[in-house]
Amino acid sequence: MIVGVPRESYPGERRVALVPGVIPNLAKAGLEVVVEAGAGVEAGYPDAEFIAKGAKILAQRAEVFRAADIIVQVLCYGSNDKTGKADVPLFKRDQVLIGFLRPLGSAETIQEIAAKGVISLSVELMPRTTRAQSMDALSSMATMCGYKAVLIAGDTLPKIFPMLTTAAGTITPARVLILGVGVAGLQAIATARRLGAVVSAYDLRPAVKEQVQSLGARFVELPIEAKDAQDARGYATAQGEEFYRRQRELLGKVIAENDVVITAAVIPGKKSPILVTRKWSRAWRPARCSSISRPNAAATASSRVREKKSSSTASPSSDGLTWRARCRTTPARCTRRTSRHFFCIW
Repeated sequence: MIVGVPRESYPGERRVALVPGVIPNLAKAGLEVVVEAGAGVEAGYPDAEFIAKGAKILAQRAEVFRAADIIVQVLCYGSNDKTGKADVPLFKRDQVLIGFLRPLGSAETIQEIAAKGVISLSVELMPRTTRAQSMDALSSMATMCGYKAVLIAGDTLPKIFPMLTTAAGTITPARVLILGVGVAGLQAIATARRLGAVVSAYDLRPAVKEQVQSLGARFVELPIEAKDAQDARGYATAQGEEFYRRQRELLGKVIAENDVVITAAVIPGKKSPILVTRKWSRAWRPARCSSISRPNAAATASSRVREKKSSSTASPSSDGLTWRARCRTTPARCTRRTSRHFFCIW
């Protein structure tokens, strides 16, 4: 049986689905590995390393799909809504596809894959149990995004994160607000705290209060109660529009008190609610930053900030805000520092 590793085609995606270090283990199990030329270069794995571990390099993408019984990708068609459809004609019957598929976000794409006779395994639906922990790619990517969102915000914000006492006086620490306390949110809290910021966090699930406080952050409690706040797996559930309207109204005052806002929550199979609107972004004082963590490739597509689709570059808008958008887990630096406010969309 042959495992195929095509190069990731989503714009800016640098990850690779399989690294050279695991090839010997696959060989012991009787599997061969074929890799598209250059598939691992952006992740730091040149073709020579794959060859040294026993993989075969194929020049064309179509050759990989034609030769492989199992295709492994980071962003499969479904998660990759930009260029993923080009892979559909390359599938063959009874082929197995493994990767991020976002099956709850687009039933049509899953049906297209099924129509080709392909067996697809979505890694983001892996149960979060002890037995399956080593395969929990969703939590791994969410952790990285929570960490990176804080670094981007810290690099973008003109104000420094920690409190510093100098001969010229004392600089107060930055105030960071985390909206959504899942895996990404908890990592964002821990990272912001390590950088010296004063951190607070909000989640509609009261059960996460203890986790927030255990990391040294303040849990923001709003006078509003969610109905069935979480499902059996512990994920947040979608609420009605009236709840979100009231939530935005109450959060606005909290948001205005902070220098950095990081939104880090998604609702499985649903669009994430808009929590930060134009009204509250205008209420911010100068030198504020909003960093939106999109925990993984299978996350919902909404930006959760204002009623505006995010751009892929940094650009000033008419209200003096600079938007910086980088999706998935591609490293990014915010280089524009001329505007009064900064929005980092991760």
